[in-house]
Amino acid sequence: MKNIGFVFLFSLLAYAPVQAQQLDSIRFNVTTAPEWTNLFYRSEGWFGGDGIYSIPLNGQEASPPKAKKTLFIFSDSMIGKVTDVKMQPGAKMIHNAAAVLDGKDPDPKKMSFSWKNADQKPESIFSPKTPLTNAGDYYWLGDGFVNQELDNAMFIFGYRIKSTGSGAFGFAEVGNTLIKIKASEALPFQNYEQKDTPFYLDENSETGSFGAGIYVNTKQAGQANADGYIYVYGTFGKTKKLLVARVLPAAFENYNKWNYWDGKNWQADIKKSAAVTDQVSNELSLSQLPDGRYALIFQQSGIGKYVCMQLGKTPYGPFGKVIKLWDTSEAIELKSFFTYNAKAHPGLSKKGELLISYNVNSFDFLKDLQTHPNLYRPRFIRVKFE
Repeated sequence: MKNIGFVFLFSLLAYAPVQAQQLDSIRFNVTTAPEWTNLFYRSEGWFGGDGIYSIPLNGQEASPPKAKKTLFIFSDSMIGKVTDVKMQPGAKMIHNAAAVLDGKDPDPKKMSFSWKNADQKPESIFSPKTPLTNAGDYYWLGDGFVNQELDNAMFIFGYRIKSTGSGAFGFAEVGNTLIKIKASEALPFQNYEQKDTPFYLDENSETGSFGAGIYVNTKQAGQANADGYIYVYGTFGKTKKLLVARVLPAAFENYNKWNYWDGKNWQADIKKSAAVTDQVSNELSLSQLPDGRYALIFQQSGIGKYVCMQLGKTPYGPFGKVIKLWDTSEAIELKSFFTYNAKAHPGLSKKGELLISYNVNSFDFLKDLQTHPNLYRPRFIRVKFE
């Protein structure tokens, strides 16, 4: 893989407080993180999936890691068996799954995957059953977090998806749902609440949704300079504009208490949301760096070979120019492969670093899965800031 580090170097004093307002330059180095990549290289049970958000179950979102257990949530996932680099008959794709890592180190012995079973066949953990749900709808999962002000309940965004045809992109999002799981519930979450939200946008033949990333900016989550808000990020339109909403943790379920950034102020009308940048991905992350700046991590334009970063003055911008962190070309073993939806995992990152994942898929998925059954899994890189 190509390391694109040590670029955008503005001066030798990177990370001095005087530079906290500079948004176009930072000094960094990037390497692969094979121990994390290999954690998801599996031959039985869950052996592939995308989505991969990580949720510290004690609510401690900031680095370095402080959670004893971390929940990983996946969207479409492959369940079955791989023998001699061949997918065995009976493998099945489900629409979402989960895993728990015990501890902060990528130890396969401390990682357990979970899904539901019906008649001894794997099924998705979460299935939409709300007033707006239509027959055939299913969930892909957005970001989630543990809300320490609401009895440590976990909230996860569920995107309602419907099939629109065959092929790699034969689907469409049709709604946005909030899933709530009580702290007492254990995997595979037999009991959970779900309700429709107003966070799905359909305007002028363009669509969008909130839940692409969550930044828990509270002292309880371990954040420096916390203002007490939960920031929720959305993407909209073909150019993948980034929108920002925020709400106090105690009011998270009260949609009337949410506010949206219009470019100058926070206001209550979601339709007045303004793009703070564009060319992001449908899954992304925002993390605070040690010098006080904020790192927005994403895959440029959603699908592409570059894992990128933009530096922000606040969780809602302004953001500087796009900084290319990593070229994913070496993960593209066949011409039909593509990479997408990079994001950071600050709750698993060491001090002064960001652990970042990106997904690998194929435009000819079913065919390529026969010869590359482990193609469909996250890859990890580590960005060290100097």
